[in-house]
Amino acid sequence: MVKRPEYLEKLLMWKDEKVIKVVTGIRRCGKSTLLLQFQELLRESGIEASQIISVNFEELENEELCDYRKLYSYINGKMKPGIKYYIFLDELQRVDSFEKAVNSLYVKENTDIYITGSNSFLLSGDLATYLTGRYVEIKMLPLSFKEFCASRENTSEGALAEYMKSGGFPYIAAMKKDGMIGDYLEGLYNTVIIKDIEDRQSRRESNSNKRNINDIVLLKNIAKFLAGSVGSPVSIKSITNYLISNGRKVSANTVDNYVDALCESFVFYKAERFDITGKELLKTNSKLYIVDLGLRNYILPKRKYDLRFSLENIVYFELLRRGYKVNIGKLGNTEVDFVARKNDDIIYYQVTADMTAEVTFEREIRPLKEIQDNYEKTVLTLDRYTPGNYDGIKVINAHDWLLQK
Repeated sequence: MVKRPEYLEKLLMWKDEKVIKVVTGIRRCGKSTLLLQFQELLRESGIEASQIISVNFEELENEELCDYRKLYSYINGKMKPGIKYYIFLDELQRVDSFEKAVNSLYVKENTDIYITGSNSFLLSGDLATYLTGRYVEIKMLPLSFKEFCASRENTSEGALAEYMKSGGFPYIAAMKKDGMIGDYLEGLYNTVIIKDIEDRQSRRESNSNKRNINDIVLLKNIAKFLAGSVGSPVSIKSITNYLISNGRKVSANTVDNYVDALCESFVFYKAERFDITGKELLKTNSKLYIVDLGLRNYILPKRKYDLRFSLENIVYFELLRRGYKVNIGKLGNTEVDFVARKNDDIIYYQVTADMTAEVTFEREIRPLKEIQDNYEKTVLTLDRYTPGNYDGIKVINAHDWLLQK
C-alpha cells in the first residue's frame, strides 16, 4: 500500500472543519486507499471504530445503498446523540440524488464527511447548488515521480525512464512483472471509458439536455487523437476535421460533448492560453494533457513520439501537484510552455529534452528573454551539461527538479 503523505496532510488539515471533504480524481489513482489510510490515522489518534462509518459503493453488498433514502437511513441508524462521527462515502457518484443524503447528514451536529468520486460531474449540478460554500475539493492524481521513486526505493534517471513508460498508478508502481502492466492499463482504460462515463451520463440525463455518449468507438478515437496531440494546440474544430478526413461523419457539438466526458472523467486536463502582456486568459488553441503517460503509451502502442512532449506532460501535472494554476503562455507570436501562478507569484517554464545544441538553446531561452516583467524564469531539461544561470534565467535538470520538495 503506497503512502500518500501530501494528501493525508490535506485531509488532516481539514479534519473536524465544518466542510465536506471531496476527493476527486481518475479511477485507481488511490482515492479509496487514501480514505483507508486516513481512517487508520483516526483510530491511532483515539477515535473509536464505532465512530467511523464507511461505505464503498463499488462493493456489491452496498448496492442497496445506492438509493439515497436507504443510504441516509443506514448511516443515521448507526449514529447516537452526542458522539462525533466520521463518515466516508467512496465513489459516491453511483448514488442517484446523493446530494440529498449528503446535505441531510451535513446539517446534523457532530458529523465530519469525506466523499470520493471518479467524475468531476460529481461537483456540478445539484451538489453545487445544495452545498455551495460547504465543501472543499482535494484533487488527487496518480503518483508523482517522487512518490514513484519512494515506492521503488530508486531515484535514478533510469527510474524516470520507467516512470515515463509505465506511468504512476499506485498498483502499477507495486508490480514486479512488467508483462502485467499492459493488461492492467487496458482494463483500467476500458473501465474509465465505459463505467465512469456511464455514471456521468446517467446524472446528465436528469440535469441537462446534452446528447448522450453512446458511441464508445468514437470516444476512443477522440481519446487517441488527444493522446497523440499532447503538447500541441487543439480545438474542437481540428478534432472534428481530423475525424471527418478519416471518413467519420460527426458534428462539432458531438465532439465537444465527448471531449467534455474525457475531461470530466479526469483522463485529460485542459490548459488554456494566457496572454503574458495583457495578463488575461484566452479561449482559443488550448492544450490537453493526459493524466498518466502509462495510459498514453497504452492508447498509442508502438508509436514514436517526441520525448519533449512526454516530459512536458509530466511537468504540467507536477506544477498542479505543487498548487499552481497552469496555463500556456502567449507572448506576441511566440509561446512559453507554462505560466505557473500561485497567489501573486508567477513562474515561467520552458521544457525541452536536450539543450546542448546551440539552436535549441537559443530557441528555448529567447521567449523567456522577451518577457518584460521580473518574475522567475526557468528552463527544465533532461541533459546534464547546460544547467546554470543565464542572465537570470535558470536552467535546471528536470530529474532533479521533479525530486525537489
